[in-house]
Amino acid sequence: MNEESLAATACAIVTPGKGILAADESNPTMAKRLAQIGQESTATKRRDFRQALFETAGLEQYIAGVILFEETLEQVTEDGRRLSGILESKGIIPGIKVDKGAHPMEHSPAEKLTKGLDGLAARCVNYRASGARFAKWRAVIAIGDGIPTDDCIQANAGALARYARICQEANLVPIVEPEVLMDGAHSIETCYDVSVRTFRIVFDALKREGVGLRGMLLKPNMVVSGKDCAEQADAETVAALTLKCLKASVPAEVPGMVFLSGGQSELEATRNLNAINSQGTYPWALSFSFGRALQHSALHAWNGDNGNIAAAQAALLHRAAMSSKASLGRYSPEMEKPA
Repeated sequence: MNEESLAATACAIVTPGKGILAADESNPTMAKRLAQIGQESTATKRRDFRQALFETAGLEQYIAGVILFEETLEQVTEDGRRLSGILESKGIIPGIKVDKGAHPMEHSPAEKLTKGLDGLAARCVNYRASGARFAKWRAVIAIGDGIPTDDCIQANAGALARYARICQEANLVPIVEPEVLMDGAHSIETCYDVSVRTFRIVFDALKREGVGLRGMLLKPNMVVSGKDCAEQADAETVAALTLKCLKASVPAEVPGMVFLSGGQSELEATRNLNAINSQGTYPWALSFSFGRALQHSALHAWNGDNGNIAAAQAALLHRAAMSSKASLGRYSPEMEKPA
């Protein structure tokens, strides 16, 4: 483990004004995305869309890293270029999703435990050799009747910590993602309580595993109302409770947070990220690691037709620019209007 190298990479990913494009959808998830535009999910379609994203001129102004799915890390273009090489040529750092998905827990099937630790050490060595410099593991914490249970949070925290340690030993920066889901009718206060509890348990587990906090990043949910809650909190409330949560649970040594969008629309995620970054200064960078909140408009502009690549790239670049502004607290809705 090279602690200084890991710390340098972590800081580079959260360079002010830059964030992460999460393009690590599994093949089943990508099939759902492509079905939205009436397209079959084939390796070629998945490659063509991601290649269009990665080749966007100027993307490196706003994006420091891209999380890839395993298939994408090894994919090549029709003319023989590696997709990860396209990113590297722009100075964008390739990363890799390493978990094997969330599965129902044996004694609490309404909750899920993320799997993928078997063989992870060897896979991480191979990913590093293939050019990846950071990794991501997502745990999901659902809110509902009697959940989350302590067993669920503890089990997922333990897996996140072991994953993080394995990554650092392979010289990959681990992105630790304990996502408190926004599915449900719960209040923003409930989301706050569960998020604080979860993040504290995760950092206790990371400490026990000896994970170097300077060489990792946290990918947290924002503290938001459940999507079916009758009272939806405004951006200022989201920002205040998100920051209160982080101050209560995240050590100052962590270089930064890259917020997930978690089912928020493009505009909601951007607005809330801006509100968070308009509150003052903190010991960590507060940036973004968005998937749908960067890709949704681009996917629909592309629509499965490579003749629409320019439109898709323009849509991605605009959303990346808006996310960049929000990560600096400099976004305003007026910027969304066509020039």
